[in-house]
Amino acid sequence: MSKTSDKIIKAIKDKGQSLEGEMSFFDHLEALRWHLIRSALAIVVFTIVVFAFYSWIYDHIIMAPSKSDFWTFRMMCDLGKILHRDMCPGKINIQLINTEMAGQFTLQIDSSLMIGLVLGIPYLLYEIWLFVKPALHEKEKKAASGFVFYASILFICGVMFGYFVITPVSLNFLAGYTVSSSIQNLFSIDSYISSVSTLTIATGLVFELPILVYILANLGILTPKFMKESRRYAIVIILIVAAVVTPTPDMLTMTVVAIPLFLLYELSIGVAGAVQRRKKKREEAADAA
Repeated sequence: MSKTSDKIIKAIKDKGQSLEGEMSFFDHLEALRWHLIRSALAIVVFTIVVFAFYSWIYDHIIMAPSKSDFWTFRMMCDLGKILHRDMCPGKINIQLINTEMAGQFTLQIDSSLMIGLVLGIPYLLYEIWLFVKPALHEKEKKAASGFVFYASILFICGVMFGYFVITPVSLNFLAGYTVSSSIQNLFSIDSYISSVSTLTIATGLVFELPILVYILANLGILTPKFMKESRRYAIVIILIVAAVVTPTPDMLTMTVVAIPLFLLYELSIGVAGAVQRRKKKREEAADAA
């Protein structure tokens, strides 16, 4: 009888621990749900603001890289004068058309949402940090305390680089590229918006490389030694990426795009080295204790 009662008590305790674990799991899911809801609300607010001022945003931000008086083209002209080369793009011939009945309305909604998402990325990162923070130890919290700031800065720098460098250069080349004089370039507005947003957002994500390296280095997957040994392969990949995102035969333009990517790689090596040194100090402190 005693053994039976002991088994029942043990089973009840095990079930209680199981329920406690399940409740903890569902509590985490509930917390994550509210973080995602707040992030979505922030993006919706940004989207509504962009939608309300869309006419000005379309003329002065979305279409700006397709105009010959864009800041980047003015800088290219000034640089050309210094180098005694004609680097002014001239008139960019981009004729946009709409082929759908509700095309312009859906365009405004989709592009407003896209811009709202870009503006809401820093707040989304902040909510992710709030969700992850309670699970970290005190030392880990201090080490990752600048996550939101650095990730946001890198993303913004990437978006700016994509918008002011890669996008206008790519548009200038693609708008004037023809296989035959009998083919007229008429671009759909969807194609234009897709090109601008892809080039801009993709560059913003590429600039998050140091953050990705920081995470992988903490997990022990990447080391500075491996990255240094792989530098020659990284240079080849960077040149290929630069050639793809800037579809222009001009080596100067490709070099302008490749240099920041190479600097990002070198910065990532430094980040991986800092993580390794911190790990080594912790291990030495643990051995001394």
